[in-house]
Amino acid sequence: MKKSNKQKNTKNGSKGQMMKGADVLVASLEKEGVDVVFAYPGGASMELHQALTKSQKIRTILPRFEQGGGFMAHGYARATGKPSVCMATSGPGATNLVTCIADAYMDSIPLVAITGQVYQQFIGKAAFQETDFFGMTLPIVKHSYLVLDKEDLPKIVKEAFHIANSGRPGPVVIDIPKDVQQALLIPNFPETIELNGYKLSATQPKAEDSELLKIIDLISTAKKPVLYIGGGIISAEAHKELREFAKLTGLPVASTLMGLGAFDSEDPQSLYWFGMHGTVAGNWAVCDCDLLICLGARFDDRITGKIEKFATKATIAHIDIDISEHNKNKLVDYPVHSDVKYALNRLIELWKSNKYSKPDILEWNTLIQEWKEKHPFSYDASEHITQQEAIETLYQITKGDAIITTGVGQHQMWAAQYFKFREPRSYISSLGLGTMGFGLPAAIGAKVAYPNKLVVNIDGDGCFLMNVQELATAHIEKINAKTIIMNNQHLGMVVQWEDLLYESVRGQTILCDKDNIGGPDNLDAIYPDFVKISEGFGVKARRVYKRKDLKSAIEEMISHNGPYVLEVIVPYTEHVLPMIKQGLSAKDILLKSPNSK
Repeated sequence: MKKSNKQKNTKNGSKGQMMKGADVLVASLEKEGVDVVFAYPGGASMELHQALTKSQKIRTILPRFEQGGGFMAHGYARATGKPSVCMATSGPGATNLVTCIADAYMDSIPLVAITGQVYQQFIGKAAFQETDFFGMTLPIVKHSYLVLDKEDLPKIVKEAFHIANSGRPGPVVIDIPKDVQQALLIPNFPETIELNGYKLSATQPKAEDSELLKIIDLISTAKKPVLYIGGGIISAEAHKELREFAKLTGLPVASTLMGLGAFDSEDPQSLYWFGMHGTVAGNWAVCDCDLLICLGARFDDRITGKIEKFATKATIAHIDIDISEHNKNKLVDYPVHSDVKYALNRLIELWKSNKYSKPDILEWNTLIQEWKEKHPFSYDASEHITQQEAIETLYQITKGDAIITTGVGQHQMWAAQYFKFREPRSYISSLGLGTMGFGLPAAIGAKVAYPNKLVVNIDGDGCFLMNVQELATAHIEKINAKTIIMNNQHLGMVVQWEDLLYESVRGQTILCDKDNIGGPDNLDAIYPDFVKISEGFGVKARRVYKRKDLKSAIEEMISHNGPYVLEVIVPYTEHVLPMIKQGLSAKDILLKSPNSK
């Protein structure tokens, strides 16, 4: 039996040599094609880091905070579509990854989080830096592993990558006790895996033709149809199929924020994105449609508003790879369990083979065009640079050829409104969980994935401070990611809600001296000084507050050979509009700010 095992190991490349568990892990990662790991060391993970130093294939990037490393892995995964790896030690190192893992779970991002764990003999005994990371992550992962047998390591890594990237993508945790890392073994690296009760990629769910023909029949007779697309289109690499199907049918296309770029925002059929701060045309079209075809989206509350008033006149079909999303938030008429890329390919084939004609929706398209022309994204001219103007100027200079990451808040919404996204994986943002501090590390991860592409983090002053330490990573690792900080000295989105719901009473939303608020007219009171902070990290920075300097400053940021922080001083009185308040419907959309004169 031992001879047989050695022969099998020779075949799969290990040549039967004895290896430490930590080295087996790294070899397994190499076999999965991993070329970068974002990892912060500690006592329980030192063996893993020692093994990484020997790798000729994997670049190990040291973040300055585990959460920073986790969000760098997000940026890499969201930009490429490939599973990415972050790593931390046990206890507090591992718990600092929890937010990143939850974020990946909410946005369906393939992430493999590897953590060191205390020796098995100390598990459950409140040892130094011990947490039950396996148990605490169960609600926010596709799967968690606690490796108790050294022989299982190669198989577990292969399973983890398959689970993270198949079906509906998501995070997987591998927690490895230190004794397993140190144990010696002759590894058996599996070429294939079998998971009991788990469908492998070859058996992805596929829609029946009868289900798809019903949807085609509904399209052919609809008068007010809309395609509602989400992040599932991007996860499935189905944007080309979506575009072809949209052209065949002539249907207008409304996207979620997660789906931005899957359909060209400048296409005449595009309603761009809809939801709480989306286009009026998109929101009203979905509200009034008679047929809504949902592709890879989940009817979340920021899209639907008051669920009882969402698309009340529509027949709804919902194609999704995750059957648990069917009828979870919104009851639909035709739930279809399928890989969306397969479903779209088959819809195209069936449409062409049966020679269907486009539905007669001229009147519908005319009405939609009127809404577009009457209610575009717009902002009032100001004596100062506004957030909208800064983002619009960035778009004009780059012509949209950039990957944009964001923090969370007003700037996140304005980035989606004024930077027109025409290709998938170009808008990288924490959308389901809404995690502040996401933008800078995500930009670093995206830039590592695409070193020759322009990557710009559009951030707010509150968000930027949450992971500002990652400027050190950008500087030391020579990662040329750019940041534009919209500095309004406030937590802008919360301030907006305070203006609308709490008579502008500020509940700890002012980030500077509340008795001497910094701003475009009070530069001396700006706090903190992001230019000095950035320069302290060795990163070039500049502050802009005059409109005449904005364009040249952005051009300087782009052309600089290295990371760069551009601080734009903006007023805090701007509101993101349109806006649908929570609990209301698209017909209650707010078009004018109470701050407007």
